[in-house]
Amino acid sequence: MPVFSVIGAGVAGLSVASELAARGADVQVFDPAGPPGPHHCSWWAGGMLAPWCEYENAEEPVLRLGQQAIVWWQQRTTVQQRGTLVVAGRRDLPDLRRFARRTEGFREVGADFAELEPDLPGVAQGLFFEGEAHLDPRRALSDLYTSLKGQKVRFVQDKAPALDNVIDCRGLAARDALPDLRGVRGEMLVIRCPEVTLTRPVRLLHPRIPLYIVPRGGGVYMLGATMIESEDRRRITARSMLELLSAAYALNPAFGEAEVLETGVDLRPAFPDNLPRIRRLGGRIYANGLYRHGYLLAPELARGVADLALHNTHSEFFDEDRD
Repeated sequence: MPVFSVIGAGVAGLSVASELAARGADVQVFDPAGPPGPHHCSWWAGGMLAPWCEYENAEEPVLRLGQQAIVWWQQRTTVQQRGTLVVAGRRDLPDLRRFARRTEGFREVGADFAELEPDLPGVAQGLFFEGEAHLDPRRALSDLYTSLKGQKVRFVQDKAPALDNVIDCRGLAARDALPDLRGVRGEMLVIRCPEVTLTRPVRLLHPRIPLYIVPRGGGVYMLGATMIESEDRRRITARSMLELLSAAYALNPAFGEAEVLETGVDLRPAFPDNLPRIRRLGGRIYANGLYRHGYLLAPELARGVADLALHNTHSEFFDEDRD
């Protein structure tokens, strides 16, 4: 069996390497930036495995294929399967009803809301997506990296030389070969607020910035995220920070005293329909375009790449040969 060279150590590259290694392939990973870290877009992700919620504004494959991600990740890292709550303020209840019409896999929550999350005093109604889950993206990347090294996968902190059997997972940097790829700006905050205890992701439907807040443990939460059609990588704007924090404050006023630990900005690689692609160009396989579904669709992307590389089988995300 040949040696496969994966370029990129973000969630796409590590997932592809993990899937190939699990099938007995010899793998090496090239990334000039080194092991997983802030230089990877997936470092800043929410880590929600939420196919039913995402279906509200995504294509059908996100719902169908995303449901398989939870088991894939459970085999590789710690996954919290406690569901997702979608809530809205009283004046935004029409948005909650619209959300319900556009998705599935939930039950309505009313009088029993406090039994699920007692630290949301201002919320009276919501939707509970019990089958969904979440993970800590940084831990997941670290666990994949450690596991791959244990399987004798070689990591090289350098650009890949001219090689055969290359799988390109560079994200937006691959636009030199994928001209229809674009960047979508996302901004996030990490805060610490021990006064609030949430046990599952909460999505607040908001007229300007729909907020999600994901517990990381120890009173730490990730707040995200903006979706801006821009390729500006400058730091988070004052307006975005204000709106994210204001939305969190609306959930629980105790968030007003939270400590801001970290801010982050990066560009999600996306194709025009916001679904990933697997392409074969010039002898290379390109796997890209995870958009905001990095952890949700990376397992299926990785399976498709492994099927193509090992068996020349075309998966759902395969885009016709262009060699």
